[in-house]
Amino acid sequence: MVLCQGGEAAAVPAAGGKEPEVPLSREDGGGTGQPCLCSAPGMEAAGAEERRVCGCCLGLSWPRCCKAPGTKKKKAACPGLGLFYTILSAFLFSVASLFLKKIEDVHSVEVSAFRCVFQMAFVLPGLIYYKTGFLGPKGKRIFLFFRGFLGSSAMILLYYAFQVMPLADATVITFSSPVFTSLLAWIFLKEKYGIWDLLFTLFAITGVVLIARPPFLFGSNVTGIEGSYTDHLKGTIAAITSTVSAASTFVILRKVGKSVHYFLSIWYYAVIGLIGCVIALFVMNEWRLPYCGKDRVFLILIGLLGLGGQIFLTKALQIEKAGPVAIMKTMDVVFAFILQILFLNHLPTWWTVGGALCVVASSSGTAIRKWRQSLKKAKQNEI
Repeated sequence: MVLCQGGEAAAVPAAGGKEPEVPLSREDGGGTGQPCLCSAPGMEAAGAEERRVCGCCLGLSWPRCCKAPGTKKKKAACPGLGLFYTILSAFLFSVASLFLKKIEDVHSVEVSAFRCVFQMAFVLPGLIYYKTGFLGPKGKRIFLFFRGFLGSSAMILLYYAFQVMPLADATVITFSSPVFTSLLAWIFLKEKYGIWDLLFTLFAITGVVLIARPPFLFGSNVTGIEGSYTDHLKGTIAAITSTVSAASTFVILRKVGKSVHYFLSIWYYAVIGLIGCVIALFVMNEWRLPYCGKDRVFLILIGLLGLGGQIFLTKALQIEKAGPVAIMKTMDVVFAFILQILFLNHLPTWWTVGGALCVVASSSGTAIRKWRQSLKKAKQNEI
């Protein structure tokens, strides 16, 4: 056996077949309070398969021991940090949506164009640093194009829905995206789609119907909406289309996998979105700078908050499993209801609350089911 201490190996003879006694404290003060017993390089002892290692080594042999020269001990992740990042991301996205509701003289397409400019400014240094290029692998460019087209379309339609219908209603509808992702993944990627997935999809559709409240089911006198029912219906259609488009981008990202850097994926999203927004604005003759200085400030804040929300959501997915993150994203709906009541003076109806419960239940159920499946698959791989 070898006693690794302070990065140096010292042979310790074993007498009587017993392990040598070693002190429980370290003179350098930088350890875990336990000695590091590892096999010396090139030594093959008779009982090598029964060697002991301390917790700091995580089973690694010398010189990959955490106390070997030139190695750094990995810091333990803070428990719950990923979930905190998810809540912070949900809050930033919700505040950005609130500012969008406050803008008066700017079309939703123009807001989307400003958002794309902010994303391009953020992603460009990353592309240069990681040397990913601007087009991506030849076999993946078609997928990246559709990811950018569908993702930017989802953003434009979502911003339009935020402007013409209650904030909470639009947020709840778009929150059904995981359910549609499962359905599209079953159709295009041949992923498993069981009876529970079908049940969650029906729950999500029920929630959307309760929020939209079509006249052929609820009559012509619909209360609790902003403006006319025609605008409310247009906003509902835009929100549903945005949700399906966002779900399609998730399926494309699953298809591409890790073969494309995520910065390149965001780059396509921003560039294609900006080109599409500029063309649409000139066709609709809606391109103009906001007259009010307040609207200009809101535009900048929407870009910064949207960028911050994406950063924290990405960091959350890097250090936390996707299931808990998806469940914690239900805070999007909670924040939307709170901000709508406090700053927009619009009380949600019981129909909206019922629809929100259906959609949240379906998306949370989908996330929990996928999470359990991933844990089960991980345990099978370990066996």
